[in-house]
Amino acid sequence: MLSGTQFIKQSVSLHLFFARIMKEHAIFMKLGFTPKNSTFAEQADDFNVKFEALLKEVVDLSKGVVSPDVLKSGEIVTPYTLNAEKATQYFTGVKIDTKITVEEAILNGHISVEPNPTLESKLGMVNKKAIELISGLIQLKKMVLSDVLSCKITTSNYPMMLEHITEEAELYLHMVKKLQNQEEIDSEKQSLNQIIFWNEIMAEHSKFIRGLLDPSENELIKLANKFANEFDKLEEESKAAISTPRKIDKVTRDSLKCTKEIQDFKTQGTQGILTCKIKSIIIPLLSDHVLREANHYLRLLKKYNRIEQ
Repeated sequence: MLSGTQFIKQSVSLHLFFARIMKEHAIFMKLGFTPKNSTFAEQADDFNVKFEALLKEVVDLSKGVVSPDVLKSGEIVTPYTLNAEKATQYFTGVKIDTKITVEEAILNGHISVEPNPTLESKLGMVNKKAIELISGLIQLKKMVLSDVLSCKITTSNYPMMLEHITEEAELYLHMVKKLQNQEEIDSEKQSLNQIIFWNEIMAEHSKFIRGLLDPSENELIKLANKFANEFDKLEEESKAAISTPRKIDKVTRDSLKCTKEIQDFKTQGTQGILTCKIKSIIIPLLSDHVLREANHYLRLLKKYNRIEQ
């Protein structure tokens, strides 16, 4: 069972990362719909607004209690997030509250947290609100995917992208529910499941990047394809480690090495998109979004690697 201070630290860390991810999923969905499907676009925008409000609330509650390693990881904001948001607003007209990003960039963390029943209670309410919001967004994502697969609508988002963002939302929902049940979400027991999940996510990111680059960007396409193949292989190896625990250490080390490499690739890609040096149809915020997810996974892998040594 979680202590009160563990509940606080794990709740704020989870929401600071995932609430932003969810609001951006809603933005990407909105931008992918055709004018004919304006109702879906409005629903997606409503989730963008609601997750933005949730994120702002969590930022206010996180001051002085979030773990320093989470703040340093680059999973909450990167040096490029604000410019990526501004560029995305400029190109698309979508509304983004960039003040939240500015506030997150100056958040202070603390290794140890004092017991705070009032803050626990407030975060319990945040978790309850998040469960309702995430469940609704999952329902919308599944509805859109179903309509795409049955050729009722078209969208600029790949069907695999819709599946991908649904799986991320389902992981988020699962973890919030565990916290509400006072269960640990940040332990070594979860490590292999997280490695399997994020290796799949990294592979899919590589495939999306490969498909969104201009066909003339041959070298970048080759690199993206290399990462797709490497993470596909790592996903299979991590699944095999379930029945062969002695392989977990190697899978963790190999995943760490490959994730550092794709982090560099995504960093350079984000820089290239923001400075108009890469030809693509990648939304600027999407490039920063996938970089933050790599940063998140890298923090987890570093922790798992320390545990296993």
